[in-house]
This record gives sequence, structure tokens and C-alpha cells, in this order.
Amino acid sequence: MIHLNDLDMRSRKTVEVEQVKKMANDMLARTDEYATYKFKAGVCTMIEGVLHASGNYNGFSFIDPTARPDDEDYYARRYY
Repeated sequence: MIHLNDLDMRSRKTVEVEQVKKMANDMLARTDEYATYKFKAGVCTMIEGVLHASGNYNGFSFIDPTARPDDEDYYARRYY
């Protein structure tokens, strides 16, 4: 899992999109009490914006392929 502390941002103004995507995928796979539907919806919104803006959007898959929009696991996804 990549954490913000792992990113050396002291002398850089950019970060690799692949690192941000990995971080988002790790957050979306979480199952702890803080990884709520709303938390994951926010992560999805953020990473989709980054991927589209950088020309790196290649779709996603549901971690639970039976998930539906009203399900708690709807935003448990993995981006490519």
C-alpha cells in the first residue's frame, strides 16, 4: 500500500499518475470502518478526474461484480 508519506514531494511539483492510481485502488479495496460508501465515492471521483485529465483512463472493474448502485460495495473498485 502506498501512503502519502511514501511520496517524496519536497522538491517535486508532480507525482506519477500510476502512484496515485495505486493509492486509490488500495483505498477502494479497504474494508475497515472508515472506508465507507461516501469515502469510496470521493476516491472514485478524484481518481477518475486524474485519470481522464491525464489521458490515462482505462476503465475499472467492481471488486464485487454483483454490486449495484445502492449497495455498500458499489464503489469498491479497481481502476486500470
